[in-house]
Amino acid sequence: MLEHLEICLDLVLEKKKNRCRDGACRLSMQQSENMKYFSYILLILLMISCDITKKVPRGSYLLDKVKINTDTKGVSESALKPYLRQKPNSSMFILGKIKLHAYNIPKNDSTWLNRQFLKFGEPPVLYSDRLTGLSIEQIRLQLGNKGYLNAEVDTVIEKKDKKAAVTYKVTGHEPYRIRTFKDSIYSVDSTIYKILDEKKRLNIIREGDIFDLEVLEDGRVKITNELRNSGYYNFSKENFYYLADTTVGTHQVDVTLGLNNPTDTALHKSYKFGEVVVNNGVSTTVLQDSSKHHLLDTVQYRNIKIVQERNKFMLPQAIFYNTFIRPNRIYSDQLVERTYSSLNRLGAVSQTAINLTPVVVNDSNYINANISISPGNMHFMQFGIDGTNSAGDLGIAADATYEHKNILKGGETFRIKLNGAYEFIAASDSANLIDKSYYEYGAEAFLSIPQLLLPWVMKQLKDQPSASTEFSIGANFQNRSEYLRQFFNLSSRFQWAHRNWQVSNVVEPLSITYVRMPWMSDKFRNAYMNDSINPILKASYEEQMIVRSAYNITYSNVSSGQLPPRFPFRIRAGIEVAGHLPRLVAAMGGTKKNASGREMLFGIPYAEYVKTDFDFAPLYRWDENNILAGHIAIGVAYPYGNSVVLPFEKRYYGGGANSVRGWSTRTLGPGTYNNDSLGYDFANKTGDIKFDMSVEFRRKLTKPFELAAFVDAGNVWTIKKYKSQPGGYFEWNNFYKELALAYGLGLRVDLNFLLLRVDLGMKAHNPALPKGQRWTIFKPEFQRDFAFHFAIGYPF
Repeated sequence: MLEHLEICLDLVLEKKKNRCRDGACRLSMQQSENMKYFSYILLILLMISCDITKKVPRGSYLLDKVKINTDTKGVSESALKPYLRQKPNSSMFILGKIKLHAYNIPKNDSTWLNRQFLKFGEPPVLYSDRLTGLSIEQIRLQLGNKGYLNAEVDTVIEKKDKKAAVTYKVTGHEPYRIRTFKDSIYSVDSTIYKILDEKKRLNIIREGDIFDLEVLEDGRVKITNELRNSGYYNFSKENFYYLADTTVGTHQVDVTLGLNNPTDTALHKSYKFGEVVVNNGVSTTVLQDSSKHHLLDTVQYRNIKIVQERNKFMLPQAIFYNTFIRPNRIYSDQLVERTYSSLNRLGAVSQTAINLTPVVVNDSNYINANISISPGNMHFMQFGIDGTNSAGDLGIAADATYEHKNILKGGETFRIKLNGAYEFIAASDSANLIDKSYYEYGAEAFLSIPQLLLPWVMKQLKDQPSASTEFSIGANFQNRSEYLRQFFNLSSRFQWAHRNWQVSNVVEPLSITYVRMPWMSDKFRNAYMNDSINPILKASYEEQMIVRSAYNITYSNVSSGQLPPRFPFRIRAGIEVAGHLPRLVAAMGGTKKNASGREMLFGIPYAEYVKTDFDFAPLYRWDENNILAGHIAIGVAYPYGNSVVLPFEKRYYGGGANSVRGWSTRTLGPGTYNNDSLGYDFANKTGDIKFDMSVEFRRKLTKPFELAAFVDAGNVWTIKKYKSQPGGYFEWNNFYKELALAYGLGLRVDLNFLLLRVDLGMKAHNPALPKGQRWTIFKPEFQRDFAFHFAIGYPF
């Protein structure tokens, strides 16, 4: 078969050569491309059509299928598959056992092409009685670990046409359950007992639970981690043991948790951190050369000794606030890990090394720490250029970024970014487009300081990991023939994490955005800046100032350094308030009103609103290949006082790769609103209330590929009745009827450093259609109902 394919390709190439020699090569580039694709398709068809048992020796059988049928509750087929000692050849979605087919194509490895097929392919997996027996034993042992001590495993083997199908039939019988669970730790070490009892770590398993060794082992790991974070350096889980008595009753077990005595002392040792020495970027060459030690300085900063050169790498206070190993603190693995993470996250640090040494001082146990931080590259520059496509108008965008990662020698990151864009607007007779090109340019400066710059803040808060203070200032100018628009922004932010990175906080005490339009054409003013035509569009363009404060908190039950939970989830909530400071100035008589009756600060109208968001994203892992993911997002914003409408950039929109995926970005809602006559009606496709809900099943196919099936529901609504958005107003008795519904399939490619995502969505319920026509799932129209999305990362 392979020889036939090679002959065909040789004939095609020979014909092409002959034609070209005659000077009349009539095969076009397009035909060549078609021939190439045809060859690929032909190759795949040949591979699939090959006899799957072609290289199975006589008397042997290809292991074609393996199945596990079990009646055990809580132990599924997928949970037992890892214990099989023999599995069929790998199979890919749609293509089946393509690697086995590829291996079967060549007869030998005499040619380069044959060797490539053999390298890509997989040899046939031959059924083995011995490995099947081992699989039976491994499954039985695992069932015993899960409490099914009397489980039986039988096999049914079907052999036909040189193929073998194996079915493992598992009968679990009655599982053993915990009758009593107690411990004997207090009699061995009362201090350890008190630590574990206070932290509620001794409730490892409850009476009536299945006798599950994995649960018991997980409990042993957790109490070990608790002790290692409570002063017990190098404490091992092997110091704990279990005694199980299965003779106490029918399918019942009495379990006792015990603690081994240390071999060298009467009690297990508890440690505190002793001397802490930090090597502040001094090279190994200088440290090892005693003749150069006069170039070094040793400073004491809050009980931490810092060795540095006279031209120091980092400031002592920056090292202190990112080093959580400090003298007289109780030893903790978490403090060591937190120090690693905090120092390594500094852009100026390329590597952190921590050496711990146990010592005894006056009969007390200490851990001396020697920390070395190595300097990295302080300067970073990046240039980028992109092509753009905005509603069919092509353009080009470029940016340049410079970054200094230790600008003030405290691990501060200073970044300045310049950007520009040019768009070629296509000629049109439409009054909505002015037939001239458009350009914009801007600059942004950013400073991040790796600690909280709040002198009055609580000491516990300043010592939280990942703490930083950030400032930014920027300006952007949009120049079109119909208007000149300018954006100025100034912001500050504090962020920190605690509870072993499970909780992260972001506070934005003050953020100011000023939008102004110093010039606009009469044509633009008459078409858009008119309350009678579209007040929302007018509000999105008019000059105003946004002075806001915000707080966001995120909680995850996934803890750094701990075993991942079976049901990981993330909760995010936030609140944003704008206009409170200008309102305070207005109360003191420091503002004036414009012709529209709006209060002005420094002659500029300011926005007033309150905005809240809530986001919940749980996961359920069936096994290593199957995950069910969920997502709920709710947002409510209310303009008041000096604002009739929310600023355009603060309004919610529906549709897109992270929303209801049957709709493209900014094409859904609000409510039942639909105005096709406006074409790309982006300004009106926004709202003040948002609800999104999604369920997604993810199935891992092979190492890089993952298939997903999803169902999304949601929409946006307005919180006030606006004439330009009929049908968009939120009403409790109608909103559920206006939920958009979509379904679809997706493909994810995990490149380890990057996850690429493609989602294909179809509308199932379209609230923008007339009543009686909204359930498009029953009468789909591909051009109307289909949406394609390409994105990076999971949607939630």
